[in-house]
Amino acid sequence: MSEKYYITTAIAYASGKPHIGNTYEIVLADFLARFRRAQGYDVRLQTGTDEHGEKVELKAAAAGVTPQKFVDDVAGEIRRIWDLMNSSYDKFIRTTDDYHEKEVQKIFDRLLAQGDIYKGSYKGLYCTPCESFWTESQLVDGKCPDCGREVTEAEEEAYFFRMSKYADRLMKHYEEHPDFILPLSRRNEMVNNFLKPGLQDLCVSRSSFSWGIPVKSDPKHVVYVWLDALTNYITGLGYHSKGKSGADYEKYWPADVHVIGKDIVRFHTIYWPIFLMALGEPLPKHVYGHPWLLQDGGKMSKSKGNVLYADDLADVFGVDALRYYLLSAMPYENDGLISWELVSDTVNSELANVYGNLVNRTVAMSNKYFGGIVSDGHAAEAVDEDLKAVVTGAYKKVSKLVDEFRVADAVGEIMSVFRRANKYIDETAPWVLARDEAKRERLATVLYNLTETIVIGSSMLACAMPDAAAKAVAECGSELRPFDRLGEFGLLPDGTKVAEKPEILFQRFDTAEVVEKAEKMYEERKAAAEAAKAEAKAAEQGSVKAEEKKPDAPEGTVTMIDIAEFKSVSLRVGHILTAEKVEKADKLLKFTVDLGSEQRTIVSGIAKFYTPEEMVGKQVVVVANLKPAKLRGIESQGMLLCAVSAEGDVVLVAPEKRVPAGSEVC
Repeated sequence: MSEKYYITTAIAYASGKPHIGNTYEIVLADFLARFRRAQGYDVRLQTGTDEHGEKVELKAAAAGVTPQKFVDDVAGEIRRIWDLMNSSYDKFIRTTDDYHEKEVQKIFDRLLAQGDIYKGSYKGLYCTPCESFWTESQLVDGKCPDCGREVTEAEEEAYFFRMSKYADRLMKHYEEHPDFILPLSRRNEMVNNFLKPGLQDLCVSRSSFSWGIPVKSDPKHVVYVWLDALTNYITGLGYHSKGKSGADYEKYWPADVHVIGKDIVRFHTIYWPIFLMALGEPLPKHVYGHPWLLQDGGKMSKSKGNVLYADDLADVFGVDALRYYLLSAMPYENDGLISWELVSDTVNSELANVYGNLVNRTVAMSNKYFGGIVSDGHAAEAVDEDLKAVVTGAYKKVSKLVDEFRVADAVGEIMSVFRRANKYIDETAPWVLARDEAKRERLATVLYNLTETIVIGSSMLACAMPDAAAKAVAECGSELRPFDRLGEFGLLPDGTKVAEKPEILFQRFDTAEVVEKAEKMYEERKAAAEAAKAEAKAAEQGSVKAEEKKPDAPEGTVTMIDIAEFKSVSLRVGHILTAEKVEKADKLLKFTVDLGSEQRTIVSGIAKFYTPEEMVGKQVVVVANLKPAKLRGIESQGMLLCAVSAEGDVVLVAPEKRVPAGSEVC
């Protein structure tokens, strides 16, 4: 039985389309998975989507859809991009998968029963995008230390995990496994910034919103994102906290490496191993916190319309060329850069000029001088030995670099094989040999050595560029070679027939033209977005003018209606999940309201009478079948009922006692 190798990516947060930096991670993990498979490992690559949390709930409400519908759409888009990039994952897990949700509930209950989780309340500074609480001292310039956004004061009942109970044990694990966290700088950051100052107990439930996995014993709480999301690495294998786990778990756990972004190292190297310790399960062997891919020349911004997406880049350069750029441009520890110009220049200089040109020249010369037949002429010279040493020694170097997760360096080492081959062409000058019939055996030997070099180098490069490498080898009349034979030179059978008409593997691009077209694309998209925004604003203004035209009824007039008209109004009890002030609107508050079967965004002019903090958790009466209206650019999907006194005071109408959200008022 072959040795197992379990590799995971961080599951992508289902809040929107993944940009190129998100996409890099699945390409990196796929390279590692393909490399290990070629080495003979029984590989399992798992990826997926993280779909719960307040941010998703708010985005769904803003989009006017249910959270489930929202994450279904986003998860589908993420999977489309992963598939487009030719990633060979074995499992795509979603945290809304039924089996995952049920197991998370069991894990929570077990940790609660054994005293690792306790109930309390939390008051702190909360960052909604990161879904993290912070203390005042942890903020940077008064903002979230992770994302730099504004934080708000929040207080709620919550369950907590006793982190400090396992701190010493975790530190011991760090000391006994110095390569647990890679690179070393990430390990030092965890020790100095979090472990040494003392671990704070971790909030593991929320009660101020409902889009999450309910705590089974206390349904008004949902399991907080990290306990939910991190456990995907074991639930996706069939882990069972209260019984015998599945065969895949027994086979593949512990993970050989979690491939994650450097911004979530803390969660994977402090919280996750402590959760596993509490469950009595072994820890992953490595956590590699890769650097970020930054846009050269400025920050990617949706408002600027210049966000780089994998499908846009792949449409121009091709999937394999984009994969190559991502893998070769990202250093082991420091951030990498990407732009349309950088990708274009790299494709031209490395793929077209070095690799593609080598394949094309070699196949063309074999056809020209030998009718497409490749055979070793056994007319070796001293220069051949240096070429063979570089080629046969490459795999050992590449393998060592992959073991250290230095993938860009490994890809560079593979490309050095092709650079050496191009130099070999200059050294041997086949076109000169072809003029002398006495040098025919020498010419055959040179072309054989070049073809063999392409096969060996391409067999390694296939982990980065699966289709292009396979095509290059096919042009040479061969197949990708097993890794255990890459140290041997001369396995290509005499009489191998190359392709009659070699194709251009990589076209060259006019970089200035590429950049110009990209800028035009962004301008068109920005213009379309602004037009849609203007159209929405016009519709909003039209709605307001229509309201203004309605004649006012005489003061004190009450129009009588019959029972049928009354029944046409749908009144429902709603539960306020979130509340916030509407920017540049003193009177307006924006709410996310749970109506039982759905959640809605409602804007109400009660900001002078209630604060957002007062509103969260209240039950209200909602006119549920009121036509949506836009207020300050926000679509309000209902109205809250209020009583107004003669003095102008506003008081919410609410049930006498709590009833289920969505209950009918009649």
